[in-house]
Amino acid sequence: MKMPGARIVLECLKREGVDIIFGLPGGAVLPIYDALYDFQGLRHILVRQEAAAGHAAEGYARTSGKVGVCLVTSGPAATNLVTALQDAYMDSMPIVAFTGQVPTHLIGNDAFQEADNVGITRPCTKHNFLVKDGKDLGPTIREAFHIASTGRPGPVHVDLPKDVLVKEWELVWPEKVHLRSYNPTYDGHPGQVKRAAKLLVRAKKPVLYVGGGVISADASAELYELAELTQIPVTQTLMGLGSFPMAHPLSLDMLGMHGSYYANMAVHYSDVLIAVGARFDDRVTGRVDAFAPNAEIVHIDIDPSSISKNIKVDVPIVGHCKRVLAKLLEAVREELREEPSAAVREGRRAWAEQLAQWKRDFPFRYEWSDEVVKPQYVVQEISNITSGEAFIVNGV
Repeated sequence: MKMPGARIVLECLKREGVDIIFGLPGGAVLPIYDALYDFQGLRHILVRQEAAAGHAAEGYARTSGKVGVCLVTSGPAATNLVTALQDAYMDSMPIVAFTGQVPTHLIGNDAFQEADNVGITRPCTKHNFLVKDGKDLGPTIREAFHIASTGRPGPVHVDLPKDVLVKEWELVWPEKVHLRSYNPTYDGHPGQVKRAAKLLVRAKKPVLYVGGGVISADASAELYELAELTQIPVTQTLMGLGSFPMAHPLSLDMLGMHGSYYANMAVHYSDVLIAVGARFDDRVTGRVDAFAPNAEIVHIDIDPSSISKNIKVDVPIVGHCKRVLAKLLEAVREELREEPSAAVREGRRAWAEQLAQWKRDFPFRYEWSDEVVKPQYVVQEISNITSGEAFIVNGV
Protein backbone atom coordinates (compact mmCIF):
# COMPACT_ATOMS: atom_id res chain seq x y z
CA MET A 1 0.00 0.00 0.00
CA LYS A 2 1.29 3.45 -0.93
CA MET A 3 1.19 6.41 1.43
CA PRO A 4 2.62 9.94 1.55
CA GLY A 5 6.27 10.21 2.52
CA ALA A 6 5.31 12.19 5.62
CA ARG A 7 3.16 9.29 6.82
CA ILE A 8 6.01 6.86 6.09
CA VAL A 9 8.31 8.94 8.34
CA LEU A 10 5.86 8.64 11.23
CA GLU A 11 5.31 4.93 10.66
CA CYS A 12 9.07 4.38 10.74
CA LEU A 13 9.44 6.36 13.95
CA LYS A 14 6.74 4.27 15.58
CA ARG A 15 8.49 1.07 14.51
CA GLU A 16 11.69 2.37 16.12
CA GLY A 17 9.86 2.72 19.42
CA VAL A 18 9.71 6.52 19.38
CA ASP A 19 6.95 8.01 21.54
CA ILE A 20 7.97 11.71 21.75
CA ILE A 21 9.08 14.19 19.09
CA PHE A 22 10.42 17.63 20.01
CA GLY A 23 9.91 20.18 17.26
CA LEU A 24 8.86 23.48 15.76
CA PRO A 25 6.71 23.63 12.60
CA GLY A 26 7.72 25.33 9.37
CA GLY A 27 6.82 25.28 5.71
CA ALA A 28 9.03 22.41 4.52
CA VAL A 29 7.87 20.01 7.25
CA LEU A 30 4.18 20.93 7.34
CA PRO A 31 3.30 17.63 5.57
CA ILE A 32 4.71 15.78 8.59
CA TYR A 33 2.72 17.96 10.99
CA ASP A 34 -0.43 17.39 8.95
CA ALA A 35 0.11 13.63 9.17
CA LEU A 36 0.97 13.88 12.87
CA TYR A 37 -2.37 15.54 13.73
CA ASP A 38 -4.37 12.30 13.85
CA PHE A 39 -1.48 9.79 14.05
CA GLN A 40 -1.77 7.48 17.04
CA GLY A 41 1.15 6.70 19.34
CA LEU A 42 3.38 9.76 18.82
CA ARG A 43 3.36 12.80 21.09
CA HIS A 44 4.72 16.13 19.87
CA ILE A 45 6.23 18.69 22.24
CA LEU A 46 6.40 22.21 20.85
CA VAL A 47 9.52 24.29 21.53
CA ARG A 48 10.11 27.99 20.93
CA GLN A 49 13.41 27.81 19.08
CA GLU A 50 14.97 25.03 17.02
CA ALA A 51 18.07 24.49 19.16
CA ALA A 52 15.71 23.84 22.08
CA ALA A 53 14.26 20.89 20.15
CA GLY A 54 17.72 19.38 19.86
CA HIS A 55 18.60 20.02 23.50
CA ALA A 56 15.27 18.55 24.61
CA ALA A 57 15.97 15.44 22.52
CA GLU A 58 19.38 15.23 24.22
CA GLY A 59 17.81 15.44 27.66
CA TYR A 60 15.27 12.80 26.74
CA ALA A 61 18.01 10.49 25.46
CA ARG A 62 20.14 11.04 28.57
CA THR A 63 17.31 10.25 31.01
CA SER A 64 15.45 7.53 29.12
CA GLY A 65 18.30 5.61 27.50
CA LYS A 66 16.41 5.79 24.19
CA VAL A 67 17.19 7.74 21.03
CA GLY A 68 15.89 11.32 21.18
CA VAL A 69 14.08 12.73 18.14
CA CYS A 70 13.68 16.32 16.98
CA LEU A 71 12.01 17.85 13.93
CA VAL A 72 12.57 21.32 12.47
CA THR A 73 12.07 22.96 9.09
CA SER A 74 14.52 24.14 6.43
CA GLY A 75 17.08 26.92 6.15
CA PRO A 76 17.45 29.05 9.30
CA ALA A 77 15.66 26.43 11.40
CA ALA A 78 18.23 23.81 10.46
CA THR A 79 21.13 26.21 11.09
CA ASN A 80 19.67 27.03 14.52
CA LEU A 81 19.76 23.32 15.30
CA VAL A 82 23.53 23.07 14.76
CA THR A 83 24.38 24.13 18.34
CA ALA A 84 22.38 21.23 19.78
CA LEU A 85 23.87 18.78 17.28
CA GLN A 86 27.40 19.81 18.24
CA ASP A 87 26.53 19.50 21.93
CA ALA A 88 25.11 16.01 21.39
CA TYR A 89 28.17 15.07 19.35
CA MET A 90 30.58 16.19 22.08
CA ASP A 91 28.58 14.50 24.84
CA SER A 92 27.86 11.28 22.87
CA MET A 93 24.08 11.65 23.07
CA PRO A 94 22.05 9.48 20.65
CA ILE A 95 19.55 11.67 18.78
CA VAL A 96 18.07 11.60 15.29
CA ALA A 97 17.40 15.09 13.93
CA PHE A 98 14.99 15.57 11.01
CA THR A 99 15.13 18.79 9.01
CA GLY A 100 12.98 19.98 6.15
CA GLN A 101 14.49 20.82 2.79
CA VAL A 102 13.30 22.55 -0.38
CA PRO A 103 11.93 20.25 -3.12
CA THR A 104 14.60 18.13 -4.79
CA HIS A 105 14.40 19.98 -8.13
CA LEU A 106 15.22 23.26 -6.35
CA ILE A 107 18.22 22.02 -4.35
CA GLY A 108 21.25 24.07 -5.37
CA ASN A 109 19.17 26.89 -6.88
CA ASP A 110 19.22 29.22 -3.85
CA ALA A 111 15.52 28.61 -3.32
CA PHE A 112 13.55 30.23 -0.50
CA GLN A 113 14.98 29.16 2.87
CA GLU A 114 17.41 26.73 1.26
CA ALA A 115 20.63 25.84 3.06
CA ASP A 116 23.16 23.05 2.58
CA ASN A 117 21.92 21.19 5.65
CA VAL A 118 24.00 18.10 4.95
CA GLY A 119 27.19 20.08 4.43
CA ILE A 120 26.59 22.28 7.46
CA THR A 121 25.86 19.40 9.84
CA ARG A 122 28.52 16.98 8.57
CA PRO A 123 31.21 18.07 11.11
CA CYS A 124 28.83 17.82 14.10
CA THR A 125 27.08 14.49 13.48
CA LYS A 126 28.08 10.83 13.35
CA HIS A 127 26.44 10.64 9.94
CA ASN A 128 23.85 12.46 7.87
CA PHE A 129 21.48 11.66 5.02
CA LEU A 130 19.68 13.55 2.25
CA VAL A 131 16.66 11.51 1.14
CA LYS A 132 15.91 12.11 -2.55
CA ASP A 133 13.71 9.07 -3.18
CA GLY A 134 10.74 8.09 -1.02
CA LYS A 135 11.66 4.41 -1.34
CA ASP A 136 14.75 5.23 0.72
CA LEU A 137 12.83 6.69 3.67
CA GLY A 138 12.41 3.40 5.56
CA PRO A 139 15.99 2.13 5.08
CA THR A 140 17.45 5.57 5.82
CA ILE A 141 15.53 6.06 9.07
CA ARG A 142 16.38 2.49 10.10
CA GLU A 143 20.08 3.16 9.49
CA ALA A 144 19.92 6.54 11.22
CA PHE A 145 18.64 5.02 14.46
CA HIS A 146 21.13 2.17 14.24
CA ILE A 147 24.09 4.53 13.82
CA ALA A 148 22.90 6.91 16.55
CA SER A 149 22.49 4.19 19.18
CA THR A 150 25.41 1.84 18.48
CA GLY A 151 29.15 2.21 18.95
CA ARG A 152 29.87 5.57 20.53
CA PRO A 153 26.38 7.12 20.59
CA GLY A 154 25.81 10.41 18.84
CA PRO A 155 23.56 12.56 16.65
CA VAL A 156 22.47 11.56 13.15
CA HIS A 157 20.83 14.03 10.76
CA VAL A 158 18.19 13.21 8.13
CA ASP A 159 17.30 15.91 5.57
CA LEU A 160 13.82 15.59 4.02
CA PRO A 161 12.91 17.48 0.82
CA LYS A 162 9.29 18.63 0.78
CA ASP A 163 8.33 16.82 -2.43
CA VAL A 164 9.52 13.51 -0.96
CA LEU A 165 7.16 14.09 1.97
CA VAL A 166 4.17 14.94 -0.24
CA LYS A 167 4.38 12.20 -2.88
CA GLU A 168 3.11 8.67 -2.23
CA TRP A 169 5.55 5.76 -1.99
CA GLU A 170 5.73 2.15 -0.93
CA LEU A 171 6.96 1.69 2.64
CA VAL A 172 10.21 -0.28 2.55
CA TRP A 173 11.28 -1.48 6.02
CA PRO A 174 14.43 -3.62 6.40
CA GLU A 175 14.25 -5.90 9.44
CA LYS A 176 18.03 -5.85 9.84
CA VAL A 177 20.64 -3.20 9.23
CA HIS A 178 23.94 -4.12 7.63
CA LEU A 179 26.44 -1.36 6.97
CA ARG A 180 29.61 -2.75 5.46
CA SER A 181 31.81 0.12 6.63
CA TYR A 182 30.31 0.48 10.11
CA ASN A 183 30.99 -2.35 12.55
CA PRO A 184 31.71 -1.13 16.10
CA THR A 185 33.86 -3.36 18.29
CA TYR A 186 32.09 -4.41 21.49
CA ASP A 187 34.36 -7.04 23.01
CA GLY A 188 37.83 -5.96 24.11
CA HIS A 189 40.90 -7.87 22.96
CA PRO A 190 41.50 -10.72 25.49
CA GLY A 191 45.26 -10.16 25.51
CA GLN A 192 44.89 -6.46 26.27
CA VAL A 193 42.34 -7.18 29.00
CA LYS A 194 44.81 -9.60 30.60
CA ARG A 195 47.59 -7.00 30.41
CA ALA A 196 45.33 -4.46 32.09
CA ALA A 197 44.44 -6.94 34.86
CA LYS A 198 48.11 -7.58 35.59
CA LEU A 199 48.76 -3.83 35.86
CA LEU A 200 45.79 -3.31 38.19
CA VAL A 201 46.81 -6.05 40.57
CA ARG A 202 50.48 -5.08 40.69
CA ALA A 203 49.99 -1.30 40.90
CA LYS A 204 51.00 0.50 44.07
CA LYS A 205 49.27 3.81 43.30
CA PRO A 206 46.35 2.99 40.97
CA VAL A 207 43.43 5.31 40.10
CA LEU A 208 40.23 4.64 38.14
CA TYR A 209 39.40 7.63 35.92
CA VAL A 210 35.75 7.31 34.84
CA GLY A 211 33.82 9.20 32.15
CA GLY A 212 30.35 9.38 30.66
CA GLY A 213 30.90 6.20 28.67
CA VAL A 214 30.22 4.19 31.83
CA ILE A 215 26.77 5.77 32.12
CA SER A 216 26.02 5.36 28.40
CA ALA A 217 27.00 1.69 28.62
CA ASP A 218 25.03 1.12 31.86
CA ALA A 219 28.25 -0.20 33.39
CA SER A 220 28.01 1.33 36.88
CA ALA A 221 27.48 -2.06 38.55
CA GLU A 222 30.60 -3.51 36.92
CA LEU A 223 32.61 -0.40 37.83
CA TYR A 224 31.47 -0.61 41.46
CA GLU A 225 32.38 -4.30 41.62
CA LEU A 226 35.83 -3.65 40.15
CA ALA A 227 36.55 -0.81 42.59
CA GLU A 228 35.41 -2.91 45.56
CA LEU A 229 37.37 -5.95 44.43
CA THR A 230 40.63 -4.10 43.82
CA GLN A 231 40.14 -1.26 46.36
CA ILE A 232 41.21 1.23 43.69
CA PRO A 233 40.03 4.83 44.26
CA VAL A 234 37.66 6.32 41.66
CA THR A 235 37.56 9.83 40.21
CA GLN A 236 34.86 10.92 37.79
CA THR A 237 34.60 13.48 35.01
CA LEU A 238 31.68 15.89 34.79
CA MET A 239 29.99 13.56 32.29
CA GLY A 240 30.76 10.57 34.51
CA LEU A 241 29.19 11.93 37.71
CA GLY A 242 26.70 9.43 39.05
CA SER A 243 28.51 6.37 37.74
CA PHE A 244 30.02 5.74 41.18
CA PRO A 245 28.65 6.78 44.61
CA MET A 246 30.23 10.06 45.68
CA ALA A 247 29.85 9.12 49.38
CA HIS A 248 31.82 5.88 48.94
CA PRO A 249 35.18 5.82 50.79
CA LEU A 250 36.95 5.07 47.48
CA SER A 251 35.44 8.14 45.76
CA LEU A 252 37.83 10.99 44.95
CA ASP A 253 35.01 13.16 43.56
CA MET A 254 35.53 14.99 40.27
CA LEU A 255 38.93 15.71 38.73
CA GLY A 256 40.17 18.44 36.45
CA MET A 257 40.27 22.23 36.67
CA HIS A 258 36.91 22.32 38.49
CA GLY A 259 37.56 19.16 40.49
CA SER A 260 39.00 18.29 43.88
CA TYR A 261 42.61 18.81 44.92
CA TYR A 262 42.94 15.20 46.03
CA ALA A 263 41.60 13.79 42.74
CA ASN A 264 44.09 15.80 40.71
CA MET A 265 46.99 14.93 43.01
CA ALA A 266 46.02 11.24 42.91
CA VAL A 267 46.07 11.22 39.11
CA HIS A 268 49.34 13.15 38.97
CA TYR A 269 51.16 10.76 41.31
CA SER A 270 49.50 7.52 40.18
CA ASP A 271 51.57 4.69 38.75
CA VAL A 272 48.63 3.06 36.91
CA LEU A 273 45.69 5.07 35.56
CA ILE A 274 42.68 3.15 34.25
CA ALA A 275 40.51 5.40 32.04
CA VAL A 276 37.03 3.98 31.41
CA GLY A 277 34.75 5.69 28.90
CA ALA A 278 36.60 9.01 29.16
CA ARG A 279 38.19 11.09 26.42
CA PHE A 280 41.04 12.90 28.27
CA ASP A 281 39.41 16.28 27.80
CA ASP A 282 41.61 19.36 28.15
CA ARG A 283 39.54 20.45 31.21
CA VAL A 284 40.87 17.28 32.85
CA THR A 285 44.41 16.99 31.51
CA GLY A 286 45.63 20.59 31.49
CA ARG A 287 49.11 20.42 29.96
CA VAL A 288 49.26 17.03 28.29
CA ASP A 289 53.03 16.77 28.76
CA ALA A 290 52.56 17.00 32.55
CA PHE A 291 49.48 14.77 32.87
CA ALA A 292 50.01 11.61 34.97
CA PRO A 293 53.74 11.66 34.13
CA ASN A 294 54.61 8.47 36.02
CA ALA A 295 51.57 6.37 35.15
CA GLU A 296 51.07 3.47 32.81
CA ILE A 297 47.71 4.24 31.25
CA VAL A 298 44.96 1.78 30.37
CA HIS A 299 42.19 3.24 28.20
CA ILE A 300 38.85 1.45 27.68
CA ASP A 301 36.62 3.09 25.07
CA ILE A 302 34.27 1.98 22.31
CA ASP A 303 35.54 4.72 20.00
CA PRO A 304 38.98 3.76 18.62
CA SER A 305 39.58 7.34 17.44
CA SER A 306 39.48 8.54 21.07
CA ILE A 307 42.31 6.29 22.16
CA SER A 308 45.73 8.02 22.18
CA LYS A 309 44.14 11.07 20.56
CA ASN A 310 45.05 13.44 23.41
CA ILE A 311 47.17 11.30 25.73
CA LYS A 312 49.33 8.39 24.59
CA VAL A 313 48.17 5.21 26.35
CA ASP A 314 50.06 2.02 27.12
CA VAL A 315 47.21 -0.51 27.06
CA PRO A 316 44.43 0.42 24.60
CA ILE A 317 41.21 -1.61 24.84
CA VAL A 318 38.53 -0.91 22.24
CA GLY A 319 35.14 -2.15 23.35
CA HIS A 320 31.85 -1.60 25.14
CA CYS A 321 32.55 -0.53 28.75
CA LYS A 322 30.07 -2.96 30.28
CA ARG A 323 31.43 -5.97 28.40
CA VAL A 324 35.08 -5.02 28.86
CA LEU A 325 34.68 -4.39 32.59
CA ALA A 326 32.96 -7.77 32.98
CA LYS A 327 35.91 -9.48 31.27
CA LEU A 328 38.38 -7.38 33.26
CA LEU A 329 36.73 -8.51 36.50
CA GLU A 330 37.25 -12.14 35.47
CA ALA A 331 40.89 -11.48 34.60
CA VAL A 332 41.52 -9.62 37.86
CA ARG A 333 40.04 -12.46 39.92
CA GLU A 334 42.35 -14.84 38.08
CA GLU A 335 45.36 -12.62 38.88
CA LEU A 336 44.32 -12.31 42.53
CA ARG A 337 44.60 -16.06 43.03
CA GLU A 338 48.26 -15.33 43.57
CA GLU A 339 48.91 -13.21 46.67
CA PRO A 340 50.25 -9.71 45.81
CA SER A 341 53.84 -9.12 46.86
CA ALA A 342 54.73 -7.44 50.14
CA ALA A 343 55.95 -4.39 48.21
CA VAL A 344 52.57 -4.03 46.49
CA ARG A 345 50.65 -4.40 49.76
CA GLU A 346 52.86 -1.84 51.47
CA GLY A 347 52.58 0.51 48.50
CA ARG A 348 48.77 0.29 48.55
CA ARG A 349 48.68 0.96 52.29
CA ALA A 350 50.88 4.05 51.93
CA TRP A 351 48.80 5.21 48.94
CA ALA A 352 45.56 4.94 50.93
CA GLU A 353 47.11 6.96 53.75
CA GLN A 354 48.30 9.63 51.33
CA LEU A 355 44.85 9.97 49.74
CA ALA A 356 43.21 10.22 53.16
CA GLN A 357 45.72 12.92 54.13
CA TRP A 358 44.96 14.98 51.01
CA LYS A 359 41.22 14.65 51.69
CA ARG A 360 41.68 15.92 55.25
CA ASP A 361 43.99 18.79 54.32
CA PHE A 362 42.23 20.00 51.16
CA PRO A 363 38.45 19.41 51.41
CA PHE A 364 35.87 21.36 49.42
CA ARG A 365 35.36 24.58 51.41
CA TYR A 366 34.76 28.29 51.11
CA GLU A 367 35.45 31.37 53.22
CA TRP A 368 32.48 32.66 55.21
CA SER A 369 31.48 36.31 54.86
CA ASP A 370 28.98 38.34 56.93
CA GLU A 371 28.74 40.92 54.14
CA VAL A 372 28.18 38.76 51.05
CA VAL A 373 25.98 35.69 50.61
CA LYS A 374 28.17 33.30 48.68
CA PRO A 375 26.72 30.91 46.07
CA GLN A 376 28.33 27.93 47.83
CA TYR A 377 26.33 28.79 50.96
CA VAL A 378 23.08 29.00 48.98
CA VAL A 379 23.71 25.61 47.34
CA GLN A 380 24.59 24.08 50.71
CA GLU A 381 21.46 25.42 52.41
CA ILE A 382 19.17 24.30 49.58
CA SER A 383 20.71 20.84 49.82
CA ASN A 384 20.23 20.80 53.61
CA ILE A 385 16.61 21.96 53.44
CA THR A 386 15.72 19.32 50.83
CA SER A 387 17.75 16.54 52.51
CA GLY A 388 20.01 16.38 49.46
CA GLU A 389 17.14 15.77 47.04
CA ALA A 390 17.31 19.11 45.22
CA PHE A 391 18.39 19.32 41.57
CA ILE A 392 20.67 22.32 41.26
CA VAL A 393 21.47 23.52 37.74
CA ASN A 394 24.19 26.10 37.12
CA GLY A 395 25.90 27.63 34.14
CA VAL A 396 29.59 27.91 33.32
